[in-house]
Parts: sequence; structure tokens; C-alpha cells
Amino acid sequence: MTTQFAVRKVSKHFSKDGEDLVALREVDLDVEEGSFVVLLGRSGCGKSTLLNLLAGLTTATSGAITYQGEKITDVRTQVGYLTQQDTLMPWRDVQRNVEMPRELRGERREVRRAAAGQLIERVGLSGFEKSYPRELSGGMRRRASLARMLSGDPETLLLDEPFSALDAQLRTELQAELLRLWAGSGRTVVFVTHDIEEALLLADRVVVLGPLGRIVLDQEIDLPRPRDPDDMRVAPHFVALHRQLSAALKEGAL
Repeated sequence: MTTQFAVRKVSKHFSKDGEDLVALREVDLDVEEGSFVVLLGRSGCGKSTLLNLLAGLTTATSGAITYQGEKITDVRTQVGYLTQQDTLMPWRDVQRNVEMPRELRGERREVRRAAAGQLIERVGLSGFEKSYPRELSGGMRRRASLARMLSGDPETLLLDEPFSALDAQLRTELQAELLRLWAGSGRTVVFVTHDIEEALLLADRVVVLGPLGRIVLDQEIDLPRPRDPDDMRVAPHFVALHRQLSAALKEGAL
């Protein structure tokens, strides 16, 4: 299997008020093409910092990260990034927000409109093409953000706790939507969360991070798909994996 990301001895330091703060220290990680990898950890363990490094939004203090064998030095168009924050353009309606990546590539209007319309339908926003972000619920804005990210046709998706601010029902719906969009697509996903159940619902593999980005556990998740949350919660193997990840999080906090 092809390695999409290779992280080698990566450290990241920040300076705050003259003090050197260590976010990551000598992290090693491989992410295989087509896999769904979840980075699980408590707040402050460096999950988002690592995702920003994978995205090329910042550079490592030491070590190296490669994407398909090439060193990451900047943002790559093959990689889409969905942040925790709402980044839809408030002056653009849903249609024009979703079109934006293709517009920036210089695609003809009729081509990008057709492609954006298909994505809007896939994320369940048909009928809201002319609505502005302020007119949408939080869940609808997340759907629009997901469609916009996919509009650029990235081969790799980076998602930083994208559903954490939503209510439980909306979160479940968007998790299922993300899995439908990923399944069979060949895309690679790296997804950040602090929620064990979300990690087990989504992942092929869960990497548990402790302080300073130390990898406490790298666990394959061999639960069968599709994974119904209600059925999964009472499955003995799910319960065992949940306990294992919970114990790793507690170990990482020590």
C-alpha cells in the first residue's frame, strides 16, 4: 500500500511571551493511501498542530513530512482541509461558496456550476443553493463547508473536529454523510477528535496522542462496516476497543 503521508522525527515549537512551548516532539507516523485515520487525544496534545503541518499551513521546527514521497513545503491543492471554524464566505450564497475552489482554478462557469450542484445535492442541501451562510443552521453550514472542500476534488481530506459543536443528531448524520462520501472513493482521510465513540465509528485506524504529540497507541479498528451507532455501542468488540482507547488516553495524561 502506498504511503500518503510520512512523518519523521517531527517537532514543533512555539514562542509565547519569550517562552519556548513544545507542541510536538519527534513524532513518527505513516498514513496509507485510501485509509481513514483518526488522531485521538485530549486538548493540548498537538492534534491540530500535526494536522496543520500535514496541510502545509505551518512548518516543523525539526524533522520532515512528505506527501507521496515529496517534502511538504506549502499548501497542496490535492489536500482539502475542513477546520473547526466556519469559513464559508458570508457574501457568497451556498452555490457560489461551493463553486469557489473550481472558480479559483479557472473552470468555466457552466462546468463549475454543474459540479457544485451535484455536491450540494449529495450533502442534502438541494433547495438552499441561493441561501447565504447567515440563513443556514449550524449543521447546514457544516454540510456546505464539506461540499466546498470536496469541490476542489482533493485526494486527501484533513478534518479538525469538524462536527464537535453540533448537537448529537446532526453530528451522527454528518458522520454518516462523510463515510458515504469516503467509501469507495480512494480518498485518504485524517480526522482529529477527542471523542472515542466518534473515532470508533469512523476509523480504520486510531492513533492516540499524549502530551507533546507522543503516540501512546496505534490501533487498527477492525469493526465491520457499515457501523450503526446504536448497534455498535452494545457489540462486545466495540466495548473492548472503547476500553482500550480510554485506557490509552488515561495513560497519555500521566
